[in-house]
Amino acid sequence: MKEKQMVEDQMISEEKNSTAGVEEIKIGEHVHDMSAEQTKRMVFGVYFVLILLGVATGYVLSRASVNMMETNQKPGWVKTGKVAGISDTKTFKDSAVGTIGKGGLDGEGTHQLTRDGGPSQTVYLTSSAVDLDEYVGKKVKVWGQTMAAKKAAWLMDVGKVEVQ
Repeated sequence: MKEKQMVEDQMISEEKNSTAGVEEIKIGEHVHDMSAEQTKRMVFGVYFVLILLGVATGYVLSRASVNMMETNQKPGWVKTGKVAGISDTKTFKDSAVGTIGKGGLDGEGTHQLTRDGGPSQTVYLTSSAVDLDEYVGKKVKVWGQTMAAKKAAWLMDVGKVEVQ
């Protein structure tokens, strides 16, 4: 009997030694044995894939925002070869045709639109929507909103410019 007990103890001891450092992972009905090293590799792999997916997502989103900025991010904004500005006819309902020049009248406006009919027909312009410097010396039609002025007969905030 003593001999039988020793054999059983020896078998149990060998079984313990053969599974040292091995974890049993049960997935469904299947049992998989993984060593500590394999577990580390699997965890490292999962983290690596997650980081890679995060970088890829950031890259895709950054490219989308750059494309959005290149296509004029403001809704209603237009910029073609002949037209630039905001297509808001409710806000910018006044219009005038003439040639844009630099300079306002005593601090009113940054540019002026010289029209037929002499100096009394000049429209003084300012704009936060369109770069009027691009149109200096060109005959244009402007759409804008008339603003109160102290010295200028007509002061307009330009929202849209079309080259004639």
